[in-house]
Amino acid sequence: MTRTILQGLLAATMLMGCQAQTSAQSGNVGEKPFTAVEIATFDSPWAMEFLPGSGVPLTNLALLSEKDGKLWLVDISDGKRLPISGVPPVKAAGQGGLGDVMPHPDFAANRRVYLTFVEPGPDGISGAALGYGTLDLADTAAPTLRDFKIIWRQQPKVSGNGHFSHRIAFGPDGLLYLSSGDRQKMEPAQDLGGNLGKILRLTDEGQPAPGNPWASRGGVAAEIWSIGHRNALGLQFAPDGRLWEHEMGPQGGDEVNLILPGKNYGWPRASNGSHYGGGEIPDHKTGDGYETPKVWWTPSISPGGLLIYSGDKFPRWKGDALVAALSGEALIRIDLDGDKAVKAEQWNMGARIRAVDQGPQGSVYLLEDGGRLLRLDPAAAR
Repeated sequence: MTRTILQGLLAATMLMGCQAQTSAQSGNVGEKPFTAVEIATFDSPWAMEFLPGSGVPLTNLALLSEKDGKLWLVDISDGKRLPISGVPPVKAAGQGGLGDVMPHPDFAANRRVYLTFVEPGPDGISGAALGYGTLDLADTAAPTLRDFKIIWRQQPKVSGNGHFSHRIAFGPDGLLYLSSGDRQKMEPAQDLGGNLGKILRLTDEGQPAPGNPWASRGGVAAEIWSIGHRNALGLQFAPDGRLWEHEMGPQGGDEVNLILPGKNYGWPRASNGSHYGGGEIPDHKTGDGYETPKVWWTPSISPGGLLIYSGDKFPRWKGDALVAALSGEALIRIDLDGDKAVKAEQWNMGARIRAVDQGPQGSVYLLEDGGRLLRLDPAAAR
């Protein structure tokens, strides 16, 4: 193993055709303002997150998950990587497997790393789960996730291998926000008796957070922050504390939403897309009782990951959302202004983009679906 990753490990142990919301708003497909540099390649990358420091510059170390169950510690300065042991067993099938990875906000003190993943149930059913372990970097050649415990599960487990969602975002309130997909069952997204098709607000131990909209109902309903979601693969807070989400629509109708407590986002009773095979769904409209998406696409771009950019390397992007598009094979910028969002630019990447993340010095990193880890650098001025 190179000296670079060893030094980084030691430092870590010490520190810790698109359409938007109206047909008139189409966005611009233009020349890329960046170049892309390949850092490493993977078989089935799903998510990445950099290890945070504690009042000092970030290290170059990132955690990267692969759907087939591997978790890596990656030195993005040279692409070297180490497998992390102690990852729970996962059911890798269809859209499911090992999912999101997120260090605790106080990682420098507690070394806690959260994972979402799919676990099997009886008779072929399955569901997403959330848990955490302590990342042990004492042996710089063999990082280990110790004492992993599961703190939350999708309820109920169901058949099929799609729409797990299971994205993690820690809020400025220190609480954990989690997307739970509808598992392609649709109506559970409107049922407060289960947590499918919801955005959840939990403590860092996986318990319902105090003050949730349906806390008085108790049980699973006490976890729920918002309802009526389909397959939410993007979840992130803006610097102003607003929570943004994107989700896949059915045949068209992919959405970007501002998530508000106790609100109903309509699925499957309202969507700007159609059921596969042509079945109609009422479009979102003012006064229908459902929150209207801030941005939407028909045909679909299949949003896979979300970043709200806060760095200085791309000053025009600061405060805006970057959307990784799978079927759209693109990186898309959404101009955010308070509670407003407008589709701004779209860049063709020639590959399915699974995730987008921000690294040290404001660099932007992309994960290709089943392929490369890329770093984006500003293009030279012409």
